[in-house]
Amino acid sequence: MSLIEINVMRSRVRGLRTIIYMVSDLDIRKTIVDIAFKCGESAHIGGSLSMVELLNVLFGEVLKHRPVEPEWPDRDLFILSKGHAVLGYLAVLHLYGYFDADKLATFQADGSDLIAHPVKKLQLGIESSNGSLGQGLSFGLGLALGMELKNEDRRVYVMLGDGECNEGSVWETAALAAERGTNRLCAIVDENHFRNDGAVTTYANKIKLAGIWRAFGWNVIEIDGHDREQICGAFAAARAYEEGPTAIVASTVKGRGIDFMEANNDWHHNRITSNVYKDCLRALGLETVDG
Repeated sequence: MSLIEINVMRSRVRGLRTIIYMVSDLDIRKTIVDIAFKCGESAHIGGSLSMVELLNVLFGEVLKHRPVEPEWPDRDLFILSKGHAVLGYLAVLHLYGYFDADKLATFQADGSDLIAHPVKKLQLGIESSNGSLGQGLSFGLGLALGMELKNEDRRVYVMLGDGECNEGSVWETAALAAERGTNRLCAIVDENHFRNDGAVTTYANKIKLAGIWRAFGWNVIEIDGHDREQICGAFAAARAYEEGPTAIVASTVKGRGIDFMEANNDWHHNRITSNVYKDCLRALGLETVDG
């Protein structure tokens, strides 16, 4: 699908969505860095930074949700299948009003609801527990099929990583979703080209990730995952497509927004010290106050 076609779809569908409000990408990135620094432990930073624009558009312009009523029965559902990137998810939930700064500050503290991977708690906006990779899409498909049976006007959005797509369970679910033809399921693939142990080489040469999703029978939209217009258009086109599931394959940069973290897999999982924190703020163009 061309960008022109995507933008036409966006103009047709966007009017159907309820825009809550939009926070800035910079605020989300700053919040990710703050959480990682204040928790005093290593955290998954790179893959959280790569999905900022995708999540911001989703929660700000696409998803039907009510932060003041998190269990609203008519809400759309978001599943973070790449659960290790919970920092980005929690930053978005906080900034969109699901919980306050005091709650956010408990990240990775003993007894907290907010740990290194999502743990389902609807009151906080967390729709599923995710740790082991490859599980979120199948869970999302089950939810989407249930919505179809109930004839509900709701959708399920599942965020996956490109490294996660090496899991066989992803493709088992992809095949079944296409077979069932559900249009209530949308996969968002954060293709940041790295996994825990290095570059994602599986889809680097003859085999392209978007092509695999197409081969499984999905409607596939390829975008720049940091371009707001392309992201908005892709979500609109996905909602307008009625023949089956859609996969938005978004090319991103791991560690996006902080120059020394970008495409640097040392920051897949690492600790932000006080000196590194200052470097992060400078990279984000924010003033630091010594003292």
